[in-house]
Amino acid sequence: MADTVQYKLERMVDELDDLERKGIFTRQEIAEIVKQRRKFEYRLKRPSPLKQDFLAYIDYETQLDSLRRLRKKSVARELEKQGDKRRRRNKKSVSDFAGISRIVEIYRIAVMRFKGDLELWFRYLEFCKDKKNGRMKKVLAQLIRFHPKAPGVWIYAAAWEFDHNLNVSAARALMQNGLRVCPHSEDLWVEYLRMELTYLNKLRVRKVALGEEKENVVHDYDVLLDEERGNDDGSNAGTEVSEKKVDLFREKGLLILQTIYTGAVEALPSSFGLRKRLLEILEATDLTHSEEMHKEMLSDMKRDFSREPEYWDWLARLEMTDSKSMSEMSVTLALPQFQKAIQVYEEALQFLPSPMMFNLYIKFLMDAIAPKGGENDPSKVSSPTEDYISHLLVVYEKADVVGYMTEDLACQYVSFYLQLGRFDEARKLADRLCSGKLSDSEKLWILRASMEIKSFTDDTSAPSKDDFQYVLGLLRSALTKVSISQAEDLWLMALNVFAKQKKYLDKLVEISLISVAKDGGSDDGFSLSSAIVNFMLQKDGIHKARKTYKRFLALPHPGLVLYRCCIELEVNLASVGDKDCLANARKLYESALATYGQDVTLWQNYHSMEIKLGTSETANAVCWRARKTLKNSAAFVAAPDLY
Repeated sequence: MADTVQYKLERMVDELDDLERKGIFTRQEIAEIVKQRRKFEYRLKRPSPLKQDFLAYIDYETQLDSLRRLRKKSVARELEKQGDKRRRRNKKSVSDFAGISRIVEIYRIAVMRFKGDLELWFRYLEFCKDKKNGRMKKVLAQLIRFHPKAPGVWIYAAAWEFDHNLNVSAARALMQNGLRVCPHSEDLWVEYLRMELTYLNKLRVRKVALGEEKENVVHDYDVLLDEERGNDDGSNAGTEVSEKKVDLFREKGLLILQTIYTGAVEALPSSFGLRKRLLEILEATDLTHSEEMHKEMLSDMKRDFSREPEYWDWLARLEMTDSKSMSEMSVTLALPQFQKAIQVYEEALQFLPSPMMFNLYIKFLMDAIAPKGGENDPSKVSSPTEDYISHLLVVYEKADVVGYMTEDLACQYVSFYLQLGRFDEARKLADRLCSGKLSDSEKLWILRASMEIKSFTDDTSAPSKDDFQYVLGLLRSALTKVSISQAEDLWLMALNVFAKQKKYLDKLVEISLISVAKDGGSDDGFSLSSAIVNFMLQKDGIHKARKTYKRFLALPHPGLVLYRCCIELEVNLASVGDKDCLANARKLYESALATYGQDVTLWQNYHSMEIKLGTSETANAVCWRARKTLKNSAAFVAAPDLY
């Protein structure tokens, strides 16, 4: 290794001498450069050099070369002041090329070691393109050889040939080879079409710039296109008048689009995104008979994607492309484009009725209802938008009637009434939906109970006994339908509602005991029993909290989260000198370990508590028991907070 590094450093002698002779770097600076290069070379000669080692070396050499160029310009200005006789010292020599050559060599070694790293390859290519060192073709060929299945590689290579090397034939050949290897790449098909249309447009611009007498410009593309298609369209172009010659370019563009469109559809018959992108290119390009082609593409899309809700949603929104954006509309349903979009959605519901189709239809109408500024608040819309609201409610009702009302749609339906400020209707609707086939919907029950609690708390008058009883009954119904893990917000809201009503709070605790007994406690995440214990601690103190957690711990599988909560409560009090709390904490640890004996963290916390609050004997006893009980005793010993 040392011999190889020394050999490489010796090969830099001519370059370094040249830098010193030109006055660009001092001897001390050159010594530092040698030191840094030796360090980087040793890193690269390790058995397994890292990618970052190569990149760090490249960054250093890049910055060094930039400094060299700045110093060289400074020296050149000084020489100009001293006269022409000494300007010979500033001619190009070995030091002007060595830096770039070294960076190229580092890149070459790096990409050979990390062949699969496309980011590194493209970084290498960008460097070669920026420095124009003549290695682009060779590096591109290597990249294509190693990554023929990467569409981005073919696109990059073709773009370089087309834009920088100005070789259209090579760019076309690369694209076509890429499509043979990666026929299922949408990006390749789209970029190929864009490249061909761009080239055709350049020829048209060139024709106009050269004048009408330069007929061979039109013929140029005829030859190129005929090589691909095997026909002689446009062979009489030289005899056309000016207007027809311009149309000829548009006709050629249509032929290109038709050819590529046909190939793309054959390769990717089920890609809806590709069809949309090709259609967008057609709409943005001025071609002859584009209307017929547009109709043909739409007809093909309807034939192939009429069973996809996404197609119908796109088709409806396509009708709005000529009007203002949905967020800026302040018109009625009489808007022609909007009526066409509505008709598309209605046709879709007849042809493909589904919850997804209703959801897309409703989202479209909600976008129309949203007022200026993007605030989605239907209660503040302008008067013309009342038509949209009425129509949207009809669509919701239709989804309910035909049996496509899902949980999400039902919640949207109720929430929409709430946004409109029609609380009573929202209440009735939620009650009806919860009593029907969505009676097991957790989201809907949570929404309904939240509505009732909110109205209960927002009421200015003091709630009556019947009000409390009604809300408690509703909560009981909701909480029996909803799992504890999904009803965290609902439980916390209910606790706050009944905080000052001891009678109803006790009943709510009884409901929670039944829920925990049915679903079990939590070992992670939200713990209902822990939330109630903490609530009781803040409201009534430690004695009530202790009484409450004992009831929960008496249930089967109370959950590790509850044990941790109770232990923390007792330890906090024991830390201020309460001996009974320390005894309670020990009992809780012993009870928890009876179920969770393999939990390393639990043993560690127990041991830490004994170190802080107990004696050395009790701490050693816990440590000995942990090592005997735990299967992975090494994890306990390695814990950072043991000593």
